[in-house]
Amino acid sequence: MTPERRRFLGWGAAAAAGAAAVTTLAPGLRLVELARARSPDEAASALQRWGLLIDTAKCSDCDACVSACREENGWTGHDRPATDAQWIRKVSLRDRRSGFAQTLPLMCQHCEHPPCVDVCPTGASFRRADGIVLVDKHICIGCRYCVMACPFGARSFVHEPTTGQKPDVPRGKGTVESCTLCVQRVDRGERPACVEACNRDGHGAMAFGDLNNAAGDLGRRLRSEPSSALRADLKLNPGVRYQSL
Repeated sequence: MTPERRRFLGWGAAAAAGAAAVTTLAPGLRLVELARARSPDEAASALQRWGLLIDTAKCSDCDACVSACREENGWTGHDRPATDAQWIRKVSLRDRRSGFAQTLPLMCQHCEHPPCVDVCPTGASFRRADGIVLVDKHICIGCRYCVMACPFGARSFVHEPTTGQKPDVPRGKGTVESCTLCVQRVDRGERPACVEACNRDGHGAMAFGDLNNAAGDLGRRLRSEPSSALRADLKLNPGVRYQSL
Protein backbone atom coordinates (compact mmCIF):
# COMPACT_ATOMS: atom_id res chain seq x y z
CA MET A 1 0.00 0.00 0.00
CA THR A 2 1.43 3.38 -0.99
CA PRO A 3 1.77 6.16 1.59
CA GLU A 4 -0.72 8.26 -0.39
CA ARG A 5 -3.37 5.50 -0.26
CA ARG A 6 -2.68 4.88 3.43
CA ARG A 7 -3.27 8.59 4.19
CA PHE A 8 -6.45 8.55 2.09
CA LEU A 9 -7.85 5.56 3.94
CA GLY A 10 -6.96 7.18 7.25
CA TRP A 11 -8.89 10.29 6.35
CA GLY A 12 -11.83 8.18 5.20
CA ALA A 13 -11.93 6.28 8.46
CA ALA A 14 -11.76 9.49 10.47
CA ALA A 15 -14.57 11.00 8.42
CA ALA A 16 -16.75 7.92 8.94
CA ALA A 17 -16.10 7.91 12.67
CA GLY A 18 -17.04 11.57 12.99
CA ALA A 19 -20.09 11.42 10.75
CA ALA A 20 -22.41 11.88 13.71
CA ALA A 21 -20.80 15.20 14.53
CA VAL A 22 -19.94 16.43 11.03
CA THR A 23 -22.36 15.34 8.36
CA THR A 24 -21.40 17.63 5.48
CA LEU A 25 -18.28 19.02 3.87
CA ALA A 26 -17.84 22.47 2.45
CA PRO A 27 -19.24 22.77 -1.08
CA GLY A 28 -16.76 21.52 -3.65
CA LEU A 29 -14.48 19.91 -1.06
CA ARG A 30 -13.79 16.24 -1.63
CA LEU A 31 -12.29 13.71 0.73
CA VAL A 32 -9.44 13.02 -1.68
CA GLU A 33 -8.48 16.71 -1.45
CA LEU A 34 -8.58 16.53 2.32
CA ALA A 35 -6.35 13.46 2.17
CA ARG A 36 -3.78 15.34 0.15
CA ALA A 37 -3.95 18.52 2.20
CA ARG A 38 -0.75 19.47 3.96
CA SER A 39 -0.52 19.91 7.69
CA PRO A 40 -0.70 23.60 8.71
CA ASP A 41 2.82 23.30 10.16
CA GLU A 42 4.33 21.48 7.20
CA ALA A 43 5.50 24.65 5.48
CA ALA A 44 7.54 25.68 8.53
CA SER A 45 10.66 23.60 9.04
CA ALA A 46 13.43 24.05 11.60
CA LEU A 47 15.87 23.16 8.81
CA GLN A 48 15.36 26.71 7.58
CA ARG A 49 15.51 30.06 9.29
CA TRP A 50 14.28 32.95 7.20
CA GLY A 51 15.95 36.30 7.62
CA LEU A 52 16.99 39.62 6.08
CA LEU A 53 20.28 41.36 5.40
CA ILE A 54 19.97 45.14 5.00
CA ASP A 55 22.83 47.27 3.69
CA THR A 56 22.26 50.76 5.06
CA ALA A 57 24.90 52.19 2.68
CA LYS A 58 22.52 51.39 -0.18
CA CYS A 59 19.38 52.52 1.64
CA SER A 60 18.17 55.86 0.31
CA ASP A 61 15.55 58.28 1.62
CA CYS A 62 12.82 56.56 -0.41
CA ASP A 63 9.99 54.66 1.25
CA ALA A 64 9.51 51.93 -1.38
CA CYS A 65 9.77 49.20 1.25
CA VAL A 66 7.16 50.87 3.48
CA SER A 67 4.75 51.44 0.60
CA ALA A 68 5.14 47.86 -0.63
CA CYS A 69 4.48 46.47 2.86
CA ARG A 70 1.40 48.66 3.24
CA GLU A 71 0.03 47.53 -0.12
CA GLU A 72 0.80 43.84 0.41
CA ASN A 73 -0.59 43.61 3.93
CA GLY A 74 -3.43 46.13 3.79
CA TRP A 75 -2.45 48.40 6.66
CA THR A 76 -2.52 52.18 6.72
CA GLY A 77 -1.03 54.83 8.97
CA HIS A 78 -3.10 57.33 10.93
CA ASP A 79 -2.77 61.00 11.82
CA ARG A 80 -1.84 60.23 15.41
CA PRO A 81 1.69 58.77 15.77
CA ALA A 82 0.60 56.74 18.81
CA THR A 83 -1.66 54.65 16.61
CA ASP A 84 0.55 54.34 13.53
CA ALA A 85 1.07 50.80 12.32
CA GLN A 86 4.63 49.68 12.95
CA TRP A 87 4.98 46.84 10.44
CA ILE A 88 7.97 48.64 8.91
CA ARG A 89 9.21 52.21 9.21
CA LYS A 90 12.22 54.24 8.13
CA VAL A 91 14.50 55.40 10.96
CA SER A 92 17.13 58.14 10.74
CA LEU A 93 20.43 57.71 12.60
CA ARG A 94 23.18 60.24 13.23
CA ASP A 95 26.61 59.60 14.71
CA ARG A 96 27.05 62.14 17.51
CA ARG A 97 30.82 62.26 17.07
CA SER A 98 31.15 62.51 13.30
CA GLY A 99 27.71 63.81 12.36
CA PHE A 100 27.36 61.04 9.76
CA ALA A 101 23.67 60.40 9.06
CA GLN A 102 21.93 57.42 7.48
CA THR A 103 18.49 55.84 7.24
CA LEU A 104 17.40 52.26 7.61
CA PRO A 105 14.18 50.25 7.57
CA LEU A 106 13.15 48.91 10.97
CA MET A 107 10.68 46.09 11.49
CA CYS A 108 10.18 43.03 13.71
CA GLN A 109 13.62 41.47 14.03
CA HIS A 110 12.27 37.90 14.22
CA CYS A 111 14.47 37.01 17.16
CA GLU A 112 15.55 33.50 18.03
CA HIS A 113 14.67 34.37 21.64
CA PRO A 114 11.78 36.84 21.20
CA PRO A 115 10.80 38.78 24.35
CA CYS A 116 7.30 39.27 22.91
CA VAL A 117 6.73 35.52 23.02
CA ASP A 118 8.07 35.23 26.55
CA VAL A 119 5.62 37.74 28.01
CA CYS A 120 2.47 36.80 26.07
CA PRO A 121 -0.07 35.36 28.55
CA THR A 122 -2.19 33.54 25.95
CA GLY A 123 0.40 32.20 23.51
CA ALA A 124 -0.86 34.51 20.79
CA SER A 125 2.70 35.65 20.13
CA PHE A 126 4.66 32.69 18.84
CA ARG A 127 7.70 31.76 16.79
CA ARG A 128 7.36 29.34 13.89
CA ALA A 129 9.84 26.54 13.40
CA ASP A 130 11.42 28.50 10.54
CA GLY A 131 12.06 31.55 12.73
CA ILE A 132 9.16 33.81 11.69
CA VAL A 133 7.53 35.50 14.71
CA LEU A 134 3.77 35.98 14.38
CA VAL A 135 0.63 36.92 16.32
CA ASP A 136 -2.43 34.68 16.37
CA LYS A 137 -5.23 37.23 16.18
CA HIS A 138 -7.80 34.68 17.34
CA ILE A 139 -6.32 34.45 20.82
CA CYS A 140 -4.69 37.88 21.18
CA ILE A 141 -6.44 39.73 24.02
CA GLY A 142 -4.80 43.08 23.32
CA CYS A 143 -2.95 43.28 26.63
CA ARG A 144 0.06 44.85 24.84
CA TYR A 145 2.65 43.19 27.04
CA CYS A 146 4.49 42.26 23.85
CA VAL A 147 4.48 45.89 22.69
CA MET A 148 6.24 46.90 25.91
CA ALA A 149 8.65 43.96 25.79
CA CYS A 150 9.88 44.54 22.23
CA PRO A 151 13.16 46.52 22.39
CA PHE A 152 12.77 47.59 18.75
CA GLY A 153 9.34 49.24 18.98
CA ALA A 154 8.23 46.92 16.22
CA ARG A 155 4.71 46.16 17.41
CA SER A 156 1.58 48.28 17.36
CA PHE A 157 -1.96 48.02 18.66
CA VAL A 158 -4.94 48.31 16.34
CA HIS A 159 -7.14 51.04 17.84
CA GLU A 160 -9.48 51.61 14.91
CA PRO A 161 -11.72 49.27 12.91
CA THR A 162 -9.74 47.76 10.04
CA THR A 163 -10.71 48.28 6.41
CA GLY A 164 -9.41 46.91 3.13
CA GLN A 165 -8.16 43.70 4.67
CA LYS A 166 -6.35 41.19 2.49
CA PRO A 167 -7.77 37.62 2.49
CA ASP A 168 -4.53 36.04 3.75
CA VAL A 169 -3.52 38.83 6.16
CA PRO A 170 -5.98 38.84 9.10
CA ARG A 171 -6.14 42.07 11.11
CA GLY A 172 -8.56 43.28 13.73
CA LYS A 173 -9.35 46.08 16.16
CA GLY A 174 -8.11 45.31 19.66
CA THR A 175 -5.19 43.11 18.57
CA VAL A 176 -1.45 43.58 18.20
CA GLU A 177 0.35 43.32 14.88
CA SER A 178 3.84 43.57 13.42
CA CYS A 179 5.95 42.55 10.42
CA THR A 180 5.32 38.93 9.43
CA LEU A 181 8.13 38.77 6.84
CA CYS A 182 5.19 38.52 4.43
CA VAL A 183 4.70 34.95 5.60
CA GLN A 184 1.94 34.45 3.03
CA ARG A 185 4.49 35.13 0.28
CA VAL A 186 7.27 33.11 1.90
CA ASP A 187 5.02 30.06 2.07
CA ARG A 188 4.44 30.45 -1.68
CA GLY A 189 8.17 30.50 -2.35
CA GLU A 190 8.32 34.28 -2.87
CA ARG A 191 10.31 37.07 -1.24
CA PRO A 192 8.79 39.63 1.15
CA ALA A 193 7.19 42.62 -0.55
CA CYS A 194 9.72 45.07 0.91
CA VAL A 195 12.63 43.12 -0.57
CA GLU A 196 10.95 42.89 -3.97
CA ALA A 197 10.28 46.65 -4.01
CA CYS A 198 13.80 47.60 -2.89
CA ASN A 199 15.42 45.47 -5.60
CA ARG A 200 12.89 46.45 -8.26
CA ASP A 201 13.69 50.12 -7.72
CA GLY A 202 17.39 49.42 -8.15
CA HIS A 203 18.59 50.09 -4.61
CA GLY A 204 19.42 46.48 -3.73
CA ALA A 205 19.66 47.31 -0.04
CA MET A 206 17.60 44.33 1.16
CA ALA A 207 18.30 40.63 0.73
CA PHE A 208 16.13 37.74 1.91
CA GLY A 209 17.02 34.10 2.37
CA ASP A 210 17.68 31.11 4.59
CA LEU A 211 20.13 31.95 7.37
CA ASN A 212 20.86 28.24 7.82
CA ASN A 213 21.87 27.70 4.20
CA ALA A 214 25.61 28.36 4.05
CA ALA A 215 25.61 27.77 0.30
CA GLY A 216 22.82 30.26 -0.40
CA ASP A 217 23.39 33.87 -1.40
CA LEU A 218 22.39 35.24 2.00
CA GLY A 219 24.47 32.67 3.87
CA ARG A 220 27.57 33.42 1.78
CA ARG A 221 27.21 37.14 2.31
CA LEU A 222 26.80 36.81 6.05
CA ARG A 223 29.93 34.69 6.25
CA SER A 224 32.08 36.82 3.95
CA GLU A 225 30.89 40.35 4.74
CA PRO A 226 30.69 42.08 8.14
CA SER A 227 27.22 42.62 9.58
CA SER A 228 25.69 43.45 12.93
CA ALA A 229 22.51 42.92 14.89
CA LEU A 230 20.55 45.66 16.61
CA ARG A 231 20.88 45.50 20.39
CA ALA A 232 23.32 42.61 20.21
CA ASP A 233 23.87 43.10 23.95
CA LEU A 234 20.44 41.56 24.60
CA LYS A 235 21.55 38.26 23.00
CA LEU A 236 18.24 37.79 21.17
CA ASN A 237 19.94 36.59 17.95
CA PRO A 238 17.62 38.46 15.57
CA GLY A 239 16.95 37.19 12.08
CA VAL A 240 17.48 40.66 10.60
CA ARG A 241 21.09 41.78 10.17
CA TYR A 242 22.49 45.13 9.05
CA GLN A 243 25.59 46.17 7.13
CA SER A 244 27.40 49.53 7.11
CA LEU A 245 25.97 50.64 10.46
